[in-house]
Amino acid sequence: MQIGIFTAYLLAILLGFSDQAAAAVSIIGGADGPTSIFLAGKLGQSALMGPIAVAAYSYMSLVPIIQPPIMKLFTTKEERAIKMQNLRPVSKLERILFPIIVTIIVCLLLPTTAPLVGMLMLGNLFRESGVVRQLSETASNAMMYIVVILLGTSVGASTSAEAFLNLSTIKIVVLGLVAFCFGTAAGVLFGKLLCHLTHGKINPLIGSAGVSAVPMADRVSQKVGAEEDPTGTKRCRSYRYGSSRRCIYGDIRSLI
Repeated sequence: MQIGIFTAYLLAILLGFSDQAAAAVSIIGGADGPTSIFLAGKLGQSALMGPIAVAAYSYMSLVPIIQPPIMKLFTTKEERAIKMQNLRPVSKLERILFPIIVTIIVCLLLPTTAPLVGMLMLGNLFRESGVVRQLSETASNAMMYIVVILLGTSVGASTSAEAFLNLSTIKIVVLGLVAFCFGTAAGVLFGKLLCHLTHGKINPLIGSAGVSAVPMADRVSQKVGAEEDPTGTKRCRSYRYGSSRRCIYGDIRSLI
């Protein structure tokens, strides 16, 4: 994902965007709408917030269309059908301690990211604790949709036609597509490298789940793998799920 982001950043500089505007545009490569809006506001790019939000959310929804051709282009049928070994079982204590420890470490090392990582880990703790099921269900469904509606409405209402209907919008949309495609391709190629180094023990498709369009990227990887070998994709599911979750931290790291 970071390769796509930094590629889009360099291209945006070449197209005449300022450093801060290029940074705000390039984060679209993470295929994460809220993060793109957050960074655009943080960098003072309110004039570009509308086009950036539209591009980011569009590519999030277009993951099932954009990713499969790239995945099939850089992998063979045999590679897509690789069966990976099951992961070890993770105890409940580990699952509960993980968000707590991560929050403490991140707040000490990078205090500015505390709101992002803290809320992410809080949601993870809700789910893994198993004792606040109503809070977990509300946060992952109703509350999430309400926040997305309010966020999209507020951004749309603050964007005028003059600020949206211009050449810069087209540039932003194209740069977002470039970032997303490069990020997907880089993830698959790195997966191929790991497949070669491990002598065929790793399915390269887990790399395509490395964009933060969670959980869509994970599902698309699962579907493409199932087309080649329906019996072996369940073993890869946990790896792809983990890859997509780890990319959330990569998105935050790129934002920083």
